[in-house]
Amino acid sequence: MKPFLLLMLVLSAFFACSKTTTEPTANTVATAAPAATSAPVAPASSPPAAMAAAPAPSSHGASTLHPALLSPAQWNEKAPAVFKAKFTTSKGDFVVEAHRDWAPNGADRFYNLVKAGFFDDTRFFRAIEGFMVQFGISGDPAVNTKWQNENISDDSVTQSNKRGFVTFAQRNMPNTRSTQVFINYSDNKNLDGMRFAPFGQVVKGMDVVDSLYKAYGEGAPGGAGPNQGLIQSQGNAYLDTSFPKLDAIKAAVIASK
Repeated sequence: MKPFLLLMLVLSAFFACSKTTTEPTANTVATAAPAATSAPVAPASSPPAAMAAAPAPSSHGASTLHPALLSPAQWNEKAPAVFKAKFTTSKGDFVVEAHRDWAPNGADRFYNLVKAGFFDDTRFFRAIEGFMVQFGISGDPAVNTKWQNENISDDSVTQSNKRGFVTFAQRNMPNTRSTQVFINYSDNKNLDGMRFAPFGQVVKGMDVVDSLYKAYGEGAPGGAGPNQGLIQSQGNAYLDTSFPKLDAIKAAVIASK
């Protein structure tokens, strides 16, 4: 079973500019950093992180709609210098504009995930008011099994984690970004010193991103929201049964090059 991609947001750093920690939380707005953890909100959470678990077999889902998702090695195309990805969600559409010169490894991975259909029929499983919203675990356990160790090397942080900027979540160690992404709801500059390198920003539909369902709060075990390990191993079957109000990504496509 893999560790959560802990997005290390530090509670103290949130309130007092104190110099860091290992993971952000939702308390302080505090939540864990976007990894498989949580992020800032009003009181306490951790940074966006990502967690892994031994996935159970799935008879349907993303691997049926997009069989090539079961072969991560083939998704290694270099992204255009600037490109847009359109996300159609249960609340409406939003557009992310990615810049390869901001974070080339992150932009390349995001480009390939969108082209592969990885985000289609997935859920915004961690949404914390005032901090960030996180997504990027497949609804199909078979896909998670293939991708959970497909990590990319860290990028230098050239942009700040400002409102609307888009960044990969990670575990509490270098070079552990894989498929989980988060969108900042606030200016979370405390994440800049924790290797969280933005690769793009929402250029249209930030009101849609703001409207995503947040009442479940921080994820387990720190909160009452979804457990990332169970999402990895059970997929949408777990989320739709236990957290039916979560908003969903219906489809994501490259809108332009």
